[in-house]
Amino acid sequence: MIRDSLKAAQISAMKGGDKARLAAVRLILAKVKDRDIELRTAETAPDDDAMVIEVLQKMVKQRRESIQLFEEGGRPEKAAEEKAELEVIETFLPAQLTEEETKAVIEALKAETGATGMKDMGKVMGLLKERHGAEIDTGKASAWVKAALG
Repeated sequence: MIRDSLKAAQISAMKGGDKARLAAVRLILAKVKDRDIELRTAETAPDDDAMVIEVLQKMVKQRRESIQLFEEGGRPEKAAEEKAELEVIETFLPAQLTEEETKAVIEALKAETGATGMKDMGKVMGLLKERHGAEIDTGKASAWVKAALG
C-alpha cells in the first residue's frame, strides 16, 4: 500500500535527517488525512491506494502550476522549493505511461468504443481514466484524445 510506504519514508527521513524530504512526506500525509476526513461522510469509500494516488496527482498538478507561476514571476528560489517537493511526491506515484504508450492506449480505446468524432470524447476519456487513471497525466491525455478524434 502506498500509505505504508509514505509512513516508512517519513520514518526513514527522520532517521536520516533529511529535513526537506521529511517536510514533503509530512505534507503528503496531511493531505491524505484531510481526504480521509472528507470521505467519512461519503456513502462509498474508494480503494485506499486509488484515493492516495488521486491526492498525489492533485498535488503534482498544483506543484507544476506553482513552478510555472514562480518562474514567470521571477522567483527561482520558490520554484526550486516546489520542484523539490514535486520530486518527492512523484516517487510515490506509479510509473507513468510514456507519450507513445498513452497514444497507443487512446487508439485502442478509440477502436474499442467505435469513436469517430469529438462527440465521443467523453466515452474515450471515461474509459481512459477508469483503466489507466493512475498511470497517465489526464491533462496531456485529453489533448491527445482531442487530436485523435479531431
